[in-house]
Amino acid sequence: MRWFETRGPVYSEDNYFVARRDEIADFIERIERGRYIVLFAPRQTGKTTFFQNALDSLAAEGSIYFPIQLNFEGYVDSDADAFYRSLSKEICKAIKSVFQKRGKSPADVLNRFLANAQITEPISMREFFEDLGGLLESQRFVMIIDEFDSIPRDAIRGFLHSLRQIYLSGRKRCPHSIGIIGVKNITQLNYDRSISPFNIQDEFKLPNFTLEQVEELLSQYTDEVGQPFTPETIKAIHKQTAGQPVLVNRFAQILTEELAIPKSEPITMEHFSKAHIQLLREGHTNIDHLITNIRRDRRFEALLMKIASYDEGVRFSLYNEHINELATYGVIAEGADGMCEIINPIYHYCIIDAFKPIVNGLEQEYLPEDNHEGFQGYLTSNGQIQMVALLDNFRDFIARVGFRILQVPDTPQEYVGQHLLFAYLEQFVQSVGGTMSLEVQTGRGRMDILIRHNQRKYIVETKIWGGDGRYQAGKAQLARYVRLEGAEEGYYVVFDHRNTPEPRVETETLDGLTIRSYVISVIQERPSD
Repeated sequence: MRWFETRGPVYSEDNYFVARRDEIADFIERIERGRYIVLFAPRQTGKTTFFQNALDSLAAEGSIYFPIQLNFEGYVDSDADAFYRSLSKEICKAIKSVFQKRGKSPADVLNRFLANAQITEPISMREFFEDLGGLLESQRFVMIIDEFDSIPRDAIRGFLHSLRQIYLSGRKRCPHSIGIIGVKNITQLNYDRSISPFNIQDEFKLPNFTLEQVEELLSQYTDEVGQPFTPETIKAIHKQTAGQPVLVNRFAQILTEELAIPKSEPITMEHFSKAHIQLLREGHTNIDHLITNIRRDRRFEALLMKIASYDEGVRFSLYNEHINELATYGVIAEGADGMCEIINPIYHYCIIDAFKPIVNGLEQEYLPEDNHEGFQGYLTSNGQIQMVALLDNFRDFIARVGFRILQVPDTPQEYVGQHLLFAYLEQFVQSVGGTMSLEVQTGRGRMDILIRHNQRKYIVETKIWGGDGRYQAGKAQLARYVRLEGAEEGYYVVFDHRNTPEPRVETETLDGLTIRSYVISVIQERPSD
């Protein structure tokens, strides 16, 4: 039986996989046109698997193409001399491997060439490829380079200049086409920023899985095992991951292997909630990298919170080093309107969770002194959450602690209200046995918190005050989302940081749905003694 893979390349004979037929067809068409293709994307997005499958498809096109695949990861600590000496050996080894897979042997003249080939620097590399092209006769040599950003620094300029010269040498050239795969793009690798050595590149984007592709992936498991996923569960997996390949496969891995769900039962939203909690608690490589860099430069936090909290957002520009780095990690991307977006709700949740202090010093004052039941007191006798009372208490909590919210450690004052609301609701949910997730896929300008408890959904949207027009528009936006989720009411919490705030509590009916709104003032400074 096959399995869902999250730790490396995916093989169709061993793993459930998404064929990506349209993307592969697009890639092969570019190869046929002789393009020099680059794909720079975050780790764990399925790049290596995609190119392996693309090469298999290319080989099936017939003997006109002669594709090899290289990996530069082993050169990360090498210098240019060691890189070029090894490169010739690796290319020759890959060429022989292709002949072996095809059940053929190289011609004697090609064998002698490969045995004596040496590449020592960029010029000899161009000469090597020119001679190789003549020996491969009518075949078009295609070279795919994985982990390209591990190329030694002192080799990058000459290597790319040589490829550019080969590309411009004419229609009949060797390599006919190249695919360069990495995490950092050419601009980031051009450390001295003095040249643009690879302006002939054809940029290829590998998108996340669509909902249809997630359905395709999970249906393979159902066809083999007989255990279905409910449609709502499949949609929830896609929504929370935004189709990020490793997150999708990790969800499926937890649901099919680790939760011990009887194979005779369908996989439901109840199971999804348990898998979601597990996935959030175990972390993710990209988030680990992000947290490491936040400790190095706290401006990452300010940038991400601005993206998540303000309607006007942040314009996406790779010329900004912090935006560039966050995009490299796969945490943010450019939206359709040219603005920064946090890629998926799981990353958004992990970011908020990473930023909030482990202890904010105010936990003991979440509940009033006359509360003797704890958070359980906000449940009805039949187990429903009394959201109005719960959020009224949060508003009162902010008033009770006053200026002390500005003393919460390691928290920018601008976002302290949202951090406290997140921590408050998280502690409540843990106390009553519910689950909490962030739901807005773009992660821009709003933070929609979805609480699930006792088979009911409760939606809380939070923002920072941006004017009355945006405040009113936010209510209508929340109402649309509440209807989409099939809930009956929504809760809107806006933090007002102005010097003369206007606290509000309003309950309205919009399109037949109840919207309870709070504008909570955040004290700007400690009053004088």
